[in-house]
Amino acid sequence: MKLFQNRLSRFAFPILIITIIFTTSIIAQSKDEVGKSPWGPDDEIGTLNMMNESSQLSILSKISSGKVYDLSVEYFVGMPSFHSLGDPSYQYWLTHTPHGTVVDNPNNLGESMNKKVSYTGDAISMYTHMGTHIDALNHFGLNGKIWNGFTPEKYLGDKGWKKTGAETIPPIIARGVLIDIPAYKNATALEKNYRINSDDLKGALKKQNVSLKEGDVVVIRTGQAAYYENADKYLDNYPGINLDAVKWLVEEKKIMLLGADNLSFEAFPPEREDNWVPVHTYLLAEKGVMFIEQMYLEELAKDKVYEFAFISASLKLRGASAAPMRPLAFPIGNIINN
Repeated sequence: MKLFQNRLSRFAFPILIITIIFTTSIIAQSKDEVGKSPWGPDDEIGTLNMMNESSQLSILSKISSGKVYDLSVEYFVGMPSFHSLGDPSYQYWLTHTPHGTVVDNPNNLGESMNKKVSYTGDAISMYTHMGTHIDALNHFGLNGKIWNGFTPEKYLGDKGWKKTGAETIPPIIARGVLIDIPAYKNATALEKNYRINSDDLKGALKKQNVSLKEGDVVVIRTGQAAYYENADKYLDNYPGINLDAVKWLVEEKKIMLLGADNLSFEAFPPEREDNWVPVHTYLLAEKGVMFIEQMYLEELAKDKVYEFAFISASLKLRGASAAPMRPLAFPIGNIINN
């Protein structure tokens, strides 16, 4: 009997360890909850509260060049979109041209005046998550709530969210840092579905001789922007960042804002079975960290501008889950040890 018990214990212990690990993993995945803001119960902008007038003036004073890098892409018919999910693609049409308008005799000015004054007007329609845009904190939540515990029952109306809408996002001025992952790997672009991890970020920063600071705006290059004019290629199994990497950036380095040049920031297919956008929910719902998608970082990378003054503002779309943005980068001097 004693021999049987000894043999049983040899099998039971490893099984117990496996069971504990499995159970711990399941519990860790099932306890995802929205974060409560350290900036108070009414906070709607999360980590953007890290900015203040002093920090903004400080970074502006370090601009060392008049050269401006435009970190946004163009909008055009046929551009990459989420139409496969049911969201509208970008549409553009003319409402007034020198050859005619949708309304006869606009403003009742008469034929001679309308011939003399050439009049061009146009209109667009689109999904808010197209082109270079910033995701608002209401974009993704967990268990029926969004950042800071706001609920749809109380704060979601037929004209959008009454909390954390894109109109609440302030103009952003901060130190920006480019992390060029393809350059670190001696490649022009990352492989399909590649998941950028924290070791990649650390290795690239070391190679670039750049350190991160609390309150930074960190933009990550995958190389995907080079395919932006070819929507099929841009959308095809694009690389992105993984959960390990964003946790390192947020929890250890305490960055303020993130961005990348791919379609949807994180890599797909999802790395977790219980959440199809774990990076989105971690950043937006749990930590109150917004991020910018579909950026253009090629010129910045080409010139090896790894530190810069990041200046941007987004459209004040009331209640929206995202808004178009045109970020700009101004090179700064070496401020690593300042």
